[in-house]
Amino acid sequence: MLSKKQARAFFLGGTLVTFLVFIGLTIYSFSVDNDQTNHDQLSDAAIRGKYIWETNNCMGCHTVLGEGAYYAPELTKVIDRLNVKYNGAGEAVIKSILMSPVPWQPNGRKMVAYNMTDQEAEDVVAFLKWIGNIDLNGFGEVVGVDRKVSPLSK
Repeated sequence: MLSKKQARAFFLGGTLVTFLVFIGLTIYSFSVDNDQTNHDQLSDAAIRGKYIWETNNCMGCHTVLGEGAYYAPELTKVIDRLNVKYNGAGEAVIKSILMSPVPWQPNGRKMVAYNMTDQEAEDVVAFLKWIGNIDLNGFGEVVGVDRKVSPLSK
């Protein structure tokens, strides 16, 4: 059994150690070497695509990076998945869906016919490509797609 003095010392010591570990991990995660956002590859087209994504409330049905609704497919690595499924034609499939004048109905679910212009569809594809290139430490990776190996997986 610990005395009151020993229990207090144990509590304060454990709290201090935990706090220091938390601060250390916070500093580590914000260091430049650990930046996985690929913000340096953000293009004007991807920014316009993000604007189109937001103004059309795509997140009302889809998820990106785990955020959004679950009615429609997760789109974080959608181009990689479609490239595997359609032999490298993932971007063309997305563009054709976005530019279609009729609603697209996969698996009984109905997607609004956005009837986008070629430029708008290209911008949304640029946004999805940028999102798909964020290093997620293996989350959402597609089997059969070559990616750099994480040092943690060795």
